[in-house]
Amino acid sequence: MTRVILLNKPFDVLSQFTDKGSEVSTRRTLSDFVNVPGVYAAGRLDRDSEGLLILTDDGKLQHRIAHPKNKMTKSYWAQVEGAPSDDALAQLRSGVQLKDGMTRPAKARKIPEPAQLWPRTPPIRFRKNVPDSWIELTISEGRNRQVRRMTAAVGHPTLRLIRYRVGSWTLDGIPTGAWVETSV
Repeated sequence: MTRVILLNKPFDVLSQFTDKGSEVSTRRTLSDFVNVPGVYAAGRLDRDSEGLLILTDDGKLQHRIAHPKNKMTKSYWAQVEGAPSDDALAQLRSGVQLKDGMTRPAKARKIPEPAQLWPRTPPIRFRKNVPDSWIELTISEGRNRQVRRMTAAVGHPTLRLIRYRVGSWTLDGIPTGAWVETSV
C-alpha cells in the first residue's frame, strides 16, 4: 500500500531528512517532524517557506507530483509588500517574464489573511509605513523560488509564503509541524 503523508512544514526547516550542509548543524530537517521510514519528499519547499509538503514511499507518485511536465497545480498564500493593483494581478495571470524565461499563466487573486493562519516564528518584519496584503497564487510549474520571483517582478516582494494546496491535497486541519497520513 502506498504511503502518503501531508506535512505542514514550519518556517526554517529543510525539505530533506538530513542536513548535508555542514558536519555540525543546528538546522531543522524533516526528521525533526516525521519519523516514518522509507518516505521521501515529493518536490521541495524552500527553507524560508511554510506549508504543505507531501511525502511518499511511491517513486512514481513522487515523480507525478514533482515533475513540471505533469503540470500538477499548487496554490500558495503569499503575504506581499504593498497592495497589488488589478494590473499587477493581471500580469501574474498572463505570465511574468523572469530571468529564466516567461512563466506559465497563474491564477491570482487578493484574499483576506487566511483564518487558519498560525503565528510564524520568527514573525515577519513589520514596517509601519509599508502596508502588506495577501494574495493566493496557483501555478502549474515549479521553478526555483518561482512565486517569490513572480511577486517581486510585479512590484510586490513576498514577505511570507505558505503552500496551501498540491493537486487535491490541502493543509486543512493540519497544524504547523504536524502531519497526517492520507490516501492517493
